[in-house]
Amino acid sequence: MSGPDPTTAAVRSAVRVVLAECDPGDLVLVACSGGADSLALAAATAFEAPRLAMRYGAVVVDHALQRESATVAADAAETCRALGFEPVDVARVEVPGTAQGLEAAARSARYEALEAAAELHGARLLLLGHTLDDQAEQVLLGLTRGAGARSLAGMPRARGRLRRPLLGIPRSATRRSVESAGLAWWDDPMNEDPSFTRVRARRALADLERDLGPGVTAALARSADLLRDDADELDHLAEEAVTALGPGPWDVAALAELPRATRTRVWRRLALAAGAPAGQLSTRHTEACDALLTRWHGQGPVSLPGPLHAVRSGGRVSLAPPAPVE
Repeated sequence: MSGPDPTTAAVRSAVRVVLAECDPGDLVLVACSGGADSLALAAATAFEAPRLAMRYGAVVVDHALQRESATVAADAAETCRALGFEPVDVARVEVPGTAQGLEAAARSARYEALEAAAELHGARLLLLGHTLDDQAEQVLLGLTRGAGARSLAGMPRARGRLRRPLLGIPRSATRRSVESAGLAWWDDPMNEDPSFTRVRARRALADLERDLGPGVTAALARSADLLRDDADELDHLAEEAVTALGPGPWDVAALAELPRATRTRVWRRLALAAGAPAGQLSTRHTEACDALLTRWHGQGPVSLPGPLHAVRSGGRVSLAPPAPVE
């Protein structure tokens, strides 16, 4: 008897590694959009979970951004039920218009719905179908923004109950896997819309693979793995520094003594704790705060999202909402 298609075997193996964290009887939920990546993940989970005496369910998020979205979600849910998933939830979400754009708003709404389902059902793990290509695209986008190590570290394999088993599996392999299983997947037309930055990054990555030779995608994803360890250690040092600094206002000399790589992370943590929205706080803001230490010439307050003002006075720096205008 011949074994499974090699791509299916690779996907199953990746899922098996993650499920090994769980105990018999635990519930794992799979986020399934009906696309090839999430269907490959779902099929592999349906194969592996029963062999470990685990329960497995699915969550299908309907973003309601296209006329056929409800039908697509219903089809994905039906495919999951046919694979033996129980429970299978369809979560319809509202994607508000925000300053951060449609992609960011949809992502926030999706993760909120997934976490709510995991909490409702008491899931041990929530599995997401991001692939090696998704990771490379994330790193490429970070490079275009001039971002630091944390952004270039890409998506983590694990965070809380979230797991991304397929980050080492190329997108082409997930498609071959679902083809070999005879599963029909849905191609989101938004994945071809160049108005979205993710789509432009995907096309740019394909151009790089063609012009520089195969292996660019894998190299970017590998760089993310290497940078993640560095970013984790720097984040740990920043957390320790914030604890040592205590509540503000903070002594200029104590801040200036910190290594720059740690200090920039400290500024971000201090600003977030003061109320700055994470999605609006950029490197430009933290660098302006750092200039209060490194390039001080009596400048006025630094404006931060929130709104907040970073102010240096009397050898100390404070972060607070601006004083009301009378």
